[in-house]
Amino acid sequence: MPSKPIDEARLDRIVAEARRNAEQRELGYRERALKMYPWVCGRCAREFTRANLQELTVHHRNHNHDDNPPDGSNWELLCVYCHDNEHARHIDHVRGGVLAVEDAPPATGNPFADLKAMLERGSK
Repeated sequence: MPSKPIDEARLDRIVAEARRNAEQRELGYRERALKMYPWVCGRCAREFTRANLQELTVHHRNHNHDDNPPDGSNWELLCVYCHDNEHARHIDHVRGGVLAVEDAPPATGNPFADLKAMLERGSK
């Protein structure tokens, strides 16, 4: 059975275009999320500045990186450490692994609880 020769140039163009599209998609929702939300990790409440902003990531709550609603409802900002932890927990869950904190009560802290007061103090 004869097979068609592989068009390497065409494959290279397809891969390059897919990478460009992924980079634009990444920049698009990251920039929007950074404008929408305070630069604070949603898990550990670590604060970020322009100097260390590259350590703050956009996490997709439903783990679908193509689900980017304009209101940002599927995003949360997490530091790289909390983001890695969240994905490791998700992989364990999908694979049926047991989590060490499974029996622990859920976190009740709210890192943005006093945000309005802090913003008001800062504008005076």
